[in-house]
Amino acid sequence: MKFIKNITNGIGKASLLLSAILTLSVSCSDMLDEQPKDFLTPDNAYSKPAYIEQGIVGLHQYVRYWWTNNAPNTLIMFAIGTDVAYNDATMLNYEANLSSTNGSSDMWNRSYSCIQKANVLIEAISNSEDDIWTGQEEKNAMLAEAMFFRAFAYRNIVVLFGDAPLVTEAFDYVKTDFVRNPKSEIYELMESDLNFATTHLPARGREKAPGRITQGAAWHLLAETFLIQSKFQETVTAATHVIADYGYALMTQRFGTKLGNDIFGSGDPYFDLFGLGNQNLSENTEGIWVLQVEPNITGGDAFPGERMYGPAYYRIGNTPDGFIAFRGEFMDGAYTGYSDTLGRPVAWARPTSYVLYQIWEGENWNKDLRNAEHNLKRNFYFDSPESAYHGQKIEWSLYAPGQRDNPLLDTIQYLYPYFMKVATPLEHFTDLIRSGGGTTHKDVYAIRLAETYMIRAEAYLRLNQPDKAADDINLIRNRVNATPVTPGEVTIDYILDERVRELYSEEWRMITLLRLGKLVERVRKYNDNPLLPGLNIQDYHNLWPIPQTEIDRNVNGVLEQNPGYK
Repeated sequence: MKFIKNITNGIGKASLLLSAILTLSVSCSDMLDEQPKDFLTPDNAYSKPAYIEQGIVGLHQYVRYWWTNNAPNTLIMFAIGTDVAYNDATMLNYEANLSSTNGSSDMWNRSYSCIQKANVLIEAISNSEDDIWTGQEEKNAMLAEAMFFRAFAYRNIVVLFGDAPLVTEAFDYVKTDFVRNPKSEIYELMESDLNFATTHLPARGREKAPGRITQGAAWHLLAETFLIQSKFQETVTAATHVIADYGYALMTQRFGTKLGNDIFGSGDPYFDLFGLGNQNLSENTEGIWVLQVEPNITGGDAFPGERMYGPAYYRIGNTPDGFIAFRGEFMDGAYTGYSDTLGRPVAWARPTSYVLYQIWEGENWNKDLRNAEHNLKRNFYFDSPESAYHGQKIEWSLYAPGQRDNPLLDTIQYLYPYFMKVATPLEHFTDLIRSGGGTTHKDVYAIRLAETYMIRAEAYLRLNQPDKAADDINLIRNRVNATPVTPGEVTIDYILDERVRELYSEEWRMITLLRLGKLVERVRKYNDNPLLPGLNIQDYHNLWPIPQTEIDRNVNGVLEQNPGYK
């Protein structure tokens, strides 16, 4: 059984609940002096390695929620409101959606809750008796995994908010005198946690189960931590550990579960990376941290990739001659209106023209396999046997003037190119009457080796070694038959373009742009939301606001607001 997918009754749920209680309230020990031994309490929840293991499971589940949460707020980290995507409500107007500080509360609260949960575990492990462990190695591995998650959460905090409270203890009381520590102190803790993790986590292939954190993931996050601080040589060193020491390699040959049965009649190694069941294969040497997702298992979650990223093709209505445009699958004696190939997207993240067209322009339009139809579906066809247009490619020019009630929706919501990496064509397990209802159940990359190469390329460029930067980028481009980049062409903006081509829907684009100080510039340049191009973003939005609720609660201390926010 896969790790993290089987959180059932008993210890796992109890320990997670107790962690939440410690986050939100004072200890009940002042009211009760009893020392129960036959059920879990805040005092004994992590008294055994098996209990601590369930706490680690809880951290994995909690962090996985950032990828699998079925809500537009999740997409702010990945796409909406950056240079790569928009929708008609979420982060439509920075002054209204972020300046009110409402938009920042989720990330602030979720990150600090993760930190509190990690601190509870770190404290319990550190204070545990040695004789409960099989050895120091087991104890250190558990400690390292909790430290990794603490560093991950602080990465989010420091990039989004800048100086912030540095919390290293597990609170079981209400604290109202926080102050904002300098970023340098937070980076120091992150480096300490990750250095410990790179030493004491298992190497690739030695983890207890798929999804567990390994040394490679810790080195990758440490490389990014160095990069954020402009420690470029340290970045290269850390990224090189990932690339050279653990057997990771970019996938350059076809592999996995769909060989000889490609849904769209074609495929390539990049396509195979995202096939159902391929993420945890031993032959897949590219996945560094893979989030575990599974249908029909308690705690398994689902990935709403289709729902969030794909076009709502089933809403286009009729063909030009008045028949239903999409018949869909035949089920229970009727047609559903949904295609099992396309799923049921709702177009929460509509890619910008920059993503869909500009980054592919030139000779690579027909060369780069990431732009091939099986990876980036640009053509859709009427499914309407009664219509004269059945089987024809959908072109809005086929409709008479005025025939469409809201032509804007045609290309903003109903049909636009669809990154098939987020989908699982013909492989839906739940809500079958709606072809999956927008969710998939394949495992999801949180860290993939291609990003490690991109991080090292950025560091090489900053070290004035564009030839080495180009070499790293070209390893990625060669895999997809794209024209190699020359050293003279490598810039930060080129690397940002390449990250989109390779990592769209995977990287936390908001984090990438904020750490580079490029969010404002690139939103103004590339976010072409027709409702408000540029999203009314202001210069001071290169940092997010401290949630006003946190400032108000902190009655015995001062949490100064970031500049520009009221």
